[in-house]
Amino acid sequence: MVKVERNDAVEVITLDRPERRNALDHATVSELIDALERLDAEAGRSVRSVVLTGSPPAFCAGADLNGVEEGVFATDLGKMLRSFTRLSIPVIAAVDGPALGAGTQLVVACDLRVATPGSVFGVPAARLGLVVDHWTVRRVATEFTPPIARAMLVAAETATAEQLHQAGAVHRLGDLDAALEWANRIAGLAPLTMAAHKYGLEHATADDTFEALLAEAWASADAREGRTAFLEKRRPDFTGS
Repeated sequence: MVKVERNDAVEVITLDRPERRNALDHATVSELIDALERLDAEAGRSVRSVVLTGSPPAFCAGADLNGVEEGVFATDLGKMLRSFTRLSIPVIAAVDGPALGAGTQLVVACDLRVATPGSVFGVPAARLGLVVDHWTVRRVATEFTPPIARAMLVAAETATAEQLHQAGAVHRLGDLDAALEWANRIAGLAPLTMAAHKYGLEHATADDTFEALLAEAWASADAREGRTAFLEKRRPDFTGS
């Protein structure tokens, strides 16, 4: 089950299967895909940032092996993870407790990470005789650093939020309230700028889409508002246009 709530301009998505430690089954993945499709239409307008979290006692303990269908589940899981990266607005993972397997995949699909110090991350596929997809391999290496990715993927090691924070992979140590505070601050930033920068981070080269996003941002009313507010020494009021 997935809960979706609106907190001003912040969308809060909560994995809500506490009895299964928020493990992902096919129904939960489908609900996340639906939520992201609805969110995509509002991104940058009424919604400026997203927080992804889990109901206690975990963020996400992985895939629920009792509730997945081989092949179909993996395909939909990949679609859902990539949907987070394609959103034009920032997504913050707010982690409190285990984020293992599919939980770590969700975490690295997010742009930013806030976690309580004792939260644990890992990809224990080698303990199950499974292999994650190539996107996950590259994403864990990019977001968690190659040495940490090797320990997780080759040796099935775990890492705490404190360890990942020291490596720069967890951006802030804190709870859900800290993540919401950050998300609300980010929601006040220029939407077109965030969309262009996020697209640029997700793509290795500056293609035509990036150049179009760049041009749109520079020619926008928000760009004029940002310069005016700076000169007038006030907080800008961005509208996403």
